[in-house]
Amino acid sequence: MSPTYDAIIIGTGQAGPPLANRLTKAGMKVAIIERKRFGGTCVNTGCIPTKAMVASAYAAHMAARASEYGVEIDGRIHVDMRKVKARKDAISQTSSRGVEDWLTSMPGCMIYRGHARFGSAREVKVDEELLSAARIFIDVGGRAMVPAIPGLDHVDYLTNSSMMDVDFLPEHLLILGGSYIGLEFAQMYRRFGSKVTVIEAAPRLVPHEDEDISASIKEILEQEGIDIRVASKCTRLDKRAGAIVAQIEGAQGRMEVSASHLLVATGRRPNTDDLDLDRAGVHTNEHGFIAVDDQLRTNVAGIWALGECNGRGAFTHTAYNDFEIVSANLLDNEPRRLSDRIPTYGLFIDPPLGRVGMTEVQARATGRPVLVGRRPMTRVGRAVEKGETNGFMKVIVDAQTKQILGAAILGTGGDEAVHCLTDTMYAKAPYTTITHAVHIHPTLAELIPTMLEDLAPAAGG
Repeated sequence: MSPTYDAIIIGTGQAGPPLANRLTKAGMKVAIIERKRFGGTCVNTGCIPTKAMVASAYAAHMAARASEYGVEIDGRIHVDMRKVKARKDAISQTSSRGVEDWLTSMPGCMIYRGHARFGSAREVKVDEELLSAARIFIDVGGRAMVPAIPGLDHVDYLTNSSMMDVDFLPEHLLILGGSYIGLEFAQMYRRFGSKVTVIEAAPRLVPHEDEDISASIKEILEQEGIDIRVASKCTRLDKRAGAIVAQIEGAQGRMEVSASHLLVATGRRPNTDDLDLDRAGVHTNEHGFIAVDDQLRTNVAGIWALGECNGRGAFTHTAYNDFEIVSANLLDNEPRRLSDRIPTYGLFIDPPLGRVGMTEVQARATGRPVLVGRRPMTRVGRAVEKGETNGFMKVIVDAQTKQILGAAILGTGGDEAVHCLTDTMYAKAPYTTITHAVHIHPTLAELIPTMLEDLAPAAGG
């Protein structure tokens, strides 16, 4: 007889384990299934390991700039990539073990290690064992999308996952994709000492951002010696004399780029193609993302989809918020909804970008009167004191309601300071709430009220 549970959770990313914790504390018997490493993308190949590497790259960068601060370093600065990897691995593995230990010791939770496939709307098969439950939660995450470029299958290439195994310094790293993953790896490996080229098909980097943000990011990276080609498409890849040769077509015509290593960072796809979702009748869209309603329910009663696989957010914080929405509705009689979530995220180059809400273009497209405030980091005391004055901050406000519609802080500490604006937006408070607040000096956040006092109508708005 197949084991029966109150709930089955497929995947141990950022939504699954805390959901198991809530359900078991509510007295439910829960099965959680993991086929690889506990913790999902964030812990193993995403946020935690990459930000550990960003920290190492920042240390190398600051060592190279030491003389600017009156600090003299005798001898050549050398980056030991094996030690960089070892540090990153230790941090990542500690987090992964922490998730596994938590689930292993959780009363009422049974762990199954293996590949999960649906047998029906109430049954999940793990390898050869069939489990059943009235509630099933899908938290399977995503992986790198590999584009159909002629010749790609004949060359060695890396993705964000396989980059985690690199313990050497590529002589020349060619990156296909000029958005979050590609740019973070581009800057860190340039700081480690690699020659780096970035190819982006869109007319600008991170094309969903405002043009001024994209332009500033490009300028920051080019200052560090990264070769960036926008409006350029890789049409073919070949292997020649031990090198990877990319055929590029773009605004500058046709050209070849020869590199020692290739990183493909052209997007993500959900891990839904091998779950046998059709056996459960669960609908997906044309990209494979599981369709969900405002409370993460699929079209099949008793089945939910959380995290990256539902296409409603590709971030750790959105996955965790998915858990909060599901548990609030199931266990707390609190009708939380996806539509209440304000988009917010970070790009963790140096300096980082903190983003929340609408872009300026999106706000103007609504037709409402819009006010915009800007301030360059050259006019932020904390940035000047640190010698890190690249970037700027920008806020967009509804001229009638005085509510903040969105903001972008590209600058030192921008990934932290943006939360001043995020919290005000969730409170639905007017921007004057911030202008009347007293912030600590000297900080980045203290200049947000000053920026808000200089609001002006958006150009062309």
